[in-house]
Formats: sequence, structure tokens, C-alpha cells
Amino acid sequence: MTPSRIRPPFVADERTQLVGWLDMQRAIVHYKCEELSEADAHRQVLPTSPLMTVAGLVSHLRWTEQCWFEVLFLGRPADGPQFSEDPEDADMMVDDVPLAQLLEEYERQCAVSNEIISAHSLDDVGRHSDFKSAAASLRWMLIHMVEETARHAGHLDTIRELLDGETGYY
Repeated sequence: MTPSRIRPPFVADERTQLVGWLDMQRAIVHYKCEELSEADAHRQVLPTSPLMTVAGLVSHLRWTEQCWFEVLFLGRPADGPQFSEDPEDADMMVDDVPLAQLLEEYERQCAVSNEIISAHSLDDVGRHSDFKSAAASLRWMLIHMVEETARHAGHLDTIRELLDGETGYY
């Protein structure tokens, strides 16, 4: 089931607005994957960016959530394909993983991220001593994740239109 694409209230506290915008962008990611065949989810449409597939982007977003909120913010071990030096962009190499599985993993990771966000002050800073970016506040990380997710939702929008002509934001 695709999460609802609802903008946050015009007037609300900062956390409600930040998480609301992030949740809406996450929902757009799911929306861009609706009724997409497995072949199309893994189809390369950009010759100079062969890893930028629908499936690859969903996987990348899942691991990006884990990186920013679990690793950089909470200070957990830097585990996952995005920390692999060989090959670069390993988090997008998912030719053998079904799109439904990737979406489920992304949804679970977003729920973990939201739990972390709700349990901490927006002024708290990350804890991982090995990464300079961990010095950012949770507020900064949330704003960054809105930007990151929205940027890739735009990529998904373009890829989807190239695959089958489907367009639309809502």
C-alpha cells in the first residue's frame, strides 16, 4: 500500500513540518513505483548512469536513511553497502532484488528513522566520531533528508516517464 501523500499543516511546530515534508517525499517514492513491472523497475534508461534505476534509487534511499539516522546520528556501526569501498555505489546494485522487497525494506527503515527522530531533540547532534557529517544537528539531518529524498523522487519521476509515460505528483 502506498503511503498517503499529504502535505504537513500550514501552521505547525517545526518537527511536525519537517517530518511531514519528509514523509510526503517518501510517499512520492512509493507512488512512482506503483504498478511498475519488475523488468521496468530494473531497466536502465540513462546511458551515462546505468545504476540509476527505480530499484537502485529505492535501495539507495533506504541505505541513506540508515546512514544518516542510525550511523551518523546514533553512532551505530557503519554497516551496509554504502560503506563499501569496492564497488562504489554498491547500495544501488540490486538487479536480483524484487522491487516489492526494496520498497518494504525502505518503508521499515523510514519507520526506524521516524522513531529515532521522535526520541531526540532537533538540537541534538550526531555521535559517530569517524564521520565529519555526524557533527550536524538532527534538524540539519532532517532538512538534508527532505532535500535528498525530494531530489531522488524527481529522478524517479523522470525515469518513470521515460519507462512508460506515467507522470504526476499526486
